[in-house]
Amino acid sequence: MEVMVRLQRLLQEDKRYKREAYLFVHEALNYAQRVLKMGAPISPEQGRAGASREQRHLRGQQLCEAIRQYALEQFGYLARVVLKSWGVNSTSDFGEIVYSLIEIGYMNKSKSDRREDFDNVYEFREAFERNFEICRASNESESE
Repeated sequence: MEVMVRLQRLLQEDKRYKREAYLFVHEALNYAQRVLKMGAPISPEQGRAGASREQRHLRGQQLCEAIRQYALEQFGYLARVVLKSWGVNSTSDFGEIVYSLIEIGYMNKSKSDRREDFDNVYEFREAFERNFEICRASNESESE
């Protein structure tokens, strides 16, 4: 069965997260591997059928950090709001999404991976809003 068909079935059975959340997490994994060069290279011993040389294995905490960076790059200050609109409110939700994607064959895991690796990696408000500050426009006069 095609992965997108399995994803559609998952969305019908589990209504916690929007389709965009699943696709975004998968995109963030690709971003982590290709752009951030995160993770260890996948070896033949890890048993990943069809794994390319570009793919790298990330631990749960690493993937959470990659998701954070990707969300900030894509959505800026609105990252937390966008994730919330998809039903994602914590790094534990990333774990739920990842393990659902593993179940339908859209992502892989190693023997040492655990669902709990995604729990409490960071607090969303701090992770998505701490580095933003509102600045005055440069053309405003100093007398205002």
